[in-house]
Amino acid sequence: SDPESMSIGELLAYEPDSIDGLRDTWLGYTEYPGAPALRRELATLYENIDADEIIVHTGAQEAIYSFMNTMLAPGDHMIVHMPGYQSHYTLAEALGVSVAPWKAREEAGWSLDPAELETLVTPATRALVMCVPHNPTGYLPSRDVFDAIVAFARKHGLWLFSDEVYRGLEHDRADRLPAACDVYERAISLGALSKTHGLAGLRLGWIATKSAQVLERMSTFKDYLTISNSAPSEYLSAIAVRHTDALIERNVSIIRANLGVLDAFFA
Repeated sequence: SDPESMSIGELLAYEPDSIDGLRDTWLGYTEYPGAPALRRELATLYENIDADEIIVHTGAQEAIYSFMNTMLAPGDHMIVHMPGYQSHYTLAEALGVSVAPWKAREEAGWSLDPAELETLVTPATRALVMCVPHNPTGYLPSRDVFDAIVAFARKHGLWLFSDEVYRGLEHDRADRLPAACDVYERAISLGALSKTHGLAGLRLGWIATKSAQVLERMSTFKDYLTISNSAPSEYLSAIAVRHTDALIERNVSIIRANLGVLDAFFA
C-alpha cells in the first residue's frame, strides 16, 4: 500500500550535512504536539495552516484512534466512505457509534455521489470520514465533487475527517485537490510519511485543523497514548518534508513505470 522505501543513508543524502544533526539529536522527551521545527515544515504543505494547528502522531493510525475517541461518543452517528481503511469505521463502532456506509460504486469507476449524503444524514450525525485519494480503489474526486462534500459537511455542521495520506501521488499534479483543512473550518486533514513519501519506517503521521476544540482534545488524549514522538524520527521526518517534491517525483516515477509493467502483464 506504500511506495518503495529507502535507507536512512539515502534520505540523509538529500542534505549531506544532516548526519551531524542526527548525531546531535537529543534523546529526551520531545514536545508533545511534535517538534516545532517539524511542525513548521509540515505547515508548508498547506495553504492556511500554521505550525500550532498541527499535532504530530506516531503514524496515522494513532491519529485516527485519537480522533474517534475524542470527537465522537456512544450514540453518535457517522458517515464513512466505503469500502475503506478498516479503522475508519471499526474504531467508531467499538465506541458505540453507528456507521452509515457511503458506498463507492464499482460500476461507476468507484466514484462517489454527493447527492446520496442527504439520504444518510440523521439528527445524530456528527462526522463524515472520507479518503482522497482513496484506499483501496485509487478514486480521486473531481473538484466539483470535493466542493459538494465540503458544502454538505458545512451545511450540517459535521466534522470532516479527511484521510489524505496518499495526497501527492496523483498521476497528474493538476488533479490534486486542496487539503480539506484549508477550505473548511471543521475539517481534520490526516497526513503521514508512509505513503506519499514512502517512509513508513519513520512511523510519523499528523493531523492539521483550524479547530481549537479538536486540537485541545486530541492533544490531551495523546498524553495517554505515546505522549511524545521519537526524536530521531522527527529529525529525519523534517528532512523528508523539506524534500517532499523530490520524494513525490521519485515515487510517482516508480508508479508510472509499474503501471506499464501491469499493462503488459494483463495484456
